[in-house]
Amino acid sequence: MSVFSTALRDLASAQKSNKGAPAYSRYVNRKLGRVFAAAAFTVGRTPNQVTALSGTFSFAGIALIALVRPGWPMAVGVCLCLVLGYALDAADGQLARLRGGGSASGEWLDHIIDSAKISSLHAAVLISYFRFFEPAQAWRLLVPLGFGVVAAVMFFAMILNDQLRRAHQAASGLPPAPALPASALRSLLVIPTDYGFLCVAFLLLGAPAVFEPVYGFLFVANALFLLAALVKWFKDIAALDRPLVAA
Repeated sequence: MSVFSTALRDLASAQKSNKGAPAYSRYVNRKLGRVFAAAAFTVGRTPNQVTALSGTFSFAGIALIALVRPGWPMAVGVCLCLVLGYALDAADGQLARLRGGGSASGEWLDHIIDSAKISSLHAAVLISYFRFFEPAQAWRLLVPLGFGVVAAVMFFAMILNDQLRRAHQAASGLPPAPALPASALRSLLVIPTDYGFLCVAFLLLGAPAVFEPVYGFLFVANALFLLAALVKWFKDIAALDRPLVAA
């Protein structure tokens, strides 16, 4: 059996939980990432190199959005760059696990690139709206502006939730809560919040009159999801205080 095949097999049995993962990330992106991780392992690449390649593709797609007039060739280029960037983003962590574990610096680099990517993506849409969409209406620019805020807050909240849970577990000595079964139905229901689905939606830039309402719908869906999620997440984090206060 080849090194690639062995790595692919090992990765298939060492995946993260699917809990909370939207459909594209769960069924498409992680599988693509697994293939890229096995390929990177085969040629001796490091997780940080894969992270850098992911950022290169993602920011190339973002630059196309801001600099090139929408059209089908441009839309295909944007979609491919963003999809490849996202798949490689899934690959770096899998490659780290395959090599025996990640590093603090690798996690830091991954999160820094992710935060820059998420913020600049919607800034690029704002620039595209201003430069290329007709007629230029001020209210239109509020959509990518708001989407950027929603995406940044959601990303930060998820990272902060994870860090606070880790800190609580270390301080309390309590075992981590058991993972709940991953629901396929929930994965489909939350697909509008899936970054990978957004990457694919940029293919509609070939038809700007179609892209704009779809992008607007995704903004509204993400904003509503965030409002509901923030309430739940606050209650979840508040619950972490109780055992420590009681002690």
